[in-house]
Amino acid sequence: RSRPLEKRSVVDVELHSVTVECVVSSRFAHTVMTSVALNKANSSQEIFFEMELPKTAFITNFSMEIEGQVYVGEVKEKEKAKKQYEKAVSHGQTAGLVKASGRKMEKFSVSVNIAAESNVTFILTYEELLQRNLGQYEILTRVKPKSLVQQFQIVTKIYEPQGLAHVDAHATFLSNDLLPLVEKTVTDKKAHISFSPTMDQQRTCPSCDGTLIDGDFIVKYDVKRDSKLGDIQIVNGYFVHFFSPPDLPRLPKNVVFVIDRSGSMSGRKMSQTREALLAILDDIHEEDYFALVQFDDRIDFWKENLTKATEENVAEAMSYVKTIQDNGGTDIHGGLMKGIDMLIQDRQANRLPERSTDMIILLTDGMPNSVSDLPSIQNNVRSAIGGNISLFCLGFGNDVDYSFLDVLSKQNQGLARRIFEASDAALQLQGFYEEVSTPMLLEVDLLYPDNVVDFVTTSHFRQLFNGSEIVVAGRLSDNNINNFLVEVSGQGVRDTNITFGQASTLDWDVLYPDEEYVFGDFTERLWAYLTIQQLLEKSTTAGPDEKVNATAKALDMSLQYSFVTPLTSMVVTKPEDEEGTSSPLIANKLTEGKNKTYQHSKPATAQAYGAPTYLVDGDPHFILELPDKNDSLCFNINDAPGTIFNLLRDLESGILVNGEVIGDKQIPPDGKINTYFWRFGIIHKTLRVRLEVSTEEISVFQEEKLVKLLWSDTASLDIPSLNLKVTKDRSLTVTLKDSVKFVILLHKVWKNHPYHRDYLGFYTLDSHLLSPAVHGLLVWRYIWVKQKQKNQCSITISWQRDFRKNLKTGENVPCWFIHNNGTGLIDGDMKDYIVSGLFKNQ
Repeated sequence: RSRPLEKRSVVDVELHSVTVECVVSSRFAHTVMTSVALNKANSSQEIFFEMELPKTAFITNFSMEIEGQVYVGEVKEKEKAKKQYEKAVSHGQTAGLVKASGRKMEKFSVSVNIAAESNVTFILTYEELLQRNLGQYEILTRVKPKSLVQQFQIVTKIYEPQGLAHVDAHATFLSNDLLPLVEKTVTDKKAHISFSPTMDQQRTCPSCDGTLIDGDFIVKYDVKRDSKLGDIQIVNGYFVHFFSPPDLPRLPKNVVFVIDRSGSMSGRKMSQTREALLAILDDIHEEDYFALVQFDDRIDFWKENLTKATEENVAEAMSYVKTIQDNGGTDIHGGLMKGIDMLIQDRQANRLPERSTDMIILLTDGMPNSVSDLPSIQNNVRSAIGGNISLFCLGFGNDVDYSFLDVLSKQNQGLARRIFEASDAALQLQGFYEEVSTPMLLEVDLLYPDNVVDFVTTSHFRQLFNGSEIVVAGRLSDNNINNFLVEVSGQGVRDTNITFGQASTLDWDVLYPDEEYVFGDFTERLWAYLTIQQLLEKSTTAGPDEKVNATAKALDMSLQYSFVTPLTSMVVTKPEDEEGTSSPLIANKLTEGKNKTYQHSKPATAQAYGAPTYLVDGDPHFILELPDKNDSLCFNINDAPGTIFNLLRDLESGILVNGEVIGDKQIPPDGKINTYFWRFGIIHKTLRVRLEVSTEEISVFQEEKLVKLLWSDTASLDIPSLNLKVTKDRSLTVTLKDSVKFVILLHKVWKNHPYHRDYLGFYTLDSHLLSPAVHGLLVWRYIWVKQKQKNQCSITISWQRDFRKNLKTGENVPCWFIHNNGTGLIDGDMKDYIVSGLFKNQ
């Protein structure tokens, strides 16, 4: 359905109220976000709702109330919801999803059409089990109303039968004037924290309409710990056991740091890695043993064996760290196998303390390329470790294959963490090390009588770190609590600790007689949350049969308890819009490293957008991803095979990118000849380098030197002006030093195909490093200006394919499709961008 692209006037929306209420019952947090907005205009308007929630949380409900009608969400299997979503989009209707938002949060957003002078109430509910980290729990509420709110309130209620050790509340936006508005009441077993500024108190200045409320409201607390057995609570037929005994002596650890020094780690990443390592070594305990392994396409190490962390050895190691320089490829497999071998050899030779724990900390920013078969790396590492070493993987930046690292670590009693490229990356690395630097117990087992409990969550843990907590939950099959004898064992510094204990049931009505909140089934929901999390983990790390079973069980439980997990979606059928059509809102759960979102919205009032992502792939489909808009624009070009287009020209930086199209081998039966890019020419005049990339080979010219790389090999090339990384038969990453990065994808077609040929796709990264003067067919002028005579172009909603994550089938990307070779969107005519040669300006 084609329609003109027109600009709307600024909507007149009043945000009447925003309320966030979080109730924590024994670490299980239930949060309800409610927002009421009023359309004050004299015509119907699209009203947007945006809320951010922790990545560890599961959405359990979303509903809207419009003119007395309530629209309630329903949790469905993800594939069924996806079909409903795609059907809506294919009819040009709006639909929304969840997307990643920063390090700890993900953003939920939806828009709905509201009649004149009507209001809408949005209610979002989510739940999570709070994790104890460095000795405390954190409740993070992100609030960004973007305007003054008549009634604004954050309320947090905490109920902890163990007793509260401390409770602290602060916010990133709290000024001296707002600080006294945080009200906190704490008794032995409960706390109440609230923050309710008036409209005037929200203002950035007395006469301003801007709001101070923009950031994170954070409550941190811990509970009292008196029992070595831990705390066991039994409510409504389910139990939960929190285990983190006090006053345990620390265990020595033996740690090998495996550091990626490949070419892509150049610059700030490498300097931040060195900075973090120096700080970690400065803080390492003298009873610990450590080693340093660095890798590119070669493996180097400081010393052949692990070394005790004496003052003298640490000083020598710090001098070694200062010499680590980036260079070459990414042999993750070789680096890890060296670290594993060092630990095994030293353990067999009795060079390490008998009662100590072994671990490897891997830091990398890229894809393995010396051994690039990811399942083989995972299998080899798992086999070599044999369950005796914990592997922690730190993925630096956005290019890293995080899912590979996540599985690798979970298969080996560790965990993965993304390190974000930012000024505080060194602090992020140190913070992670602090979490795992002090093991207290090894091989912890929590045993419960078989005749009393069933469906117990994971009850064996390789280690317990200082400041963390083990949580086990299960269902009671026998309500005779007198039979509930618990056995806890674990290896400490001196010997194996075995503790027996009798569980006692807690009557919440007696503990909290004056509370209206019905605690009801929180232990059951906590058990379900924990079980689903562990099943999801098993679905990525276990063998084929176990994966299938774990996935099926996780899906069943997600549907039963209405949790939006990676296997399910929340579907809300939205009310009809101005054109009499209704469409679904679909909310998905993200996994780390999969942060795409699709949400169509009508183009906003004339404005300039920030640095976008440019890409061209397929028969050439040009796509512009608009940042912070959850939107894309796209168009195709059609011209004769052999035509060379200027895709990108930046006179200030000296970068030029041209591409040549190729046609089908012969005319297909439908008479339509497809064209694709098969060859790109890239010049960086300042760096005096020229690159020709075709479907057959990659040629690098610098001064009078020529280097050739083949797609059939995994290889890397690092020279002063650029870094190239070739992933066999898949992709080429081109990093121009101190400048933009490109990714070129190779699409291989069956060589005996009667019509189609191999072709290339071109994707820009770090486009903010291009100058404002950049131009070209790939880099459109993405500013719409509202004029008396509107420049209209014919558009429809369309699907294009983005192959960055899935080279074989691609990923459907919804976009506004501009017809007629982008006429009305690109500057001038498509033929204005034709040039005479692969390295020519015109």
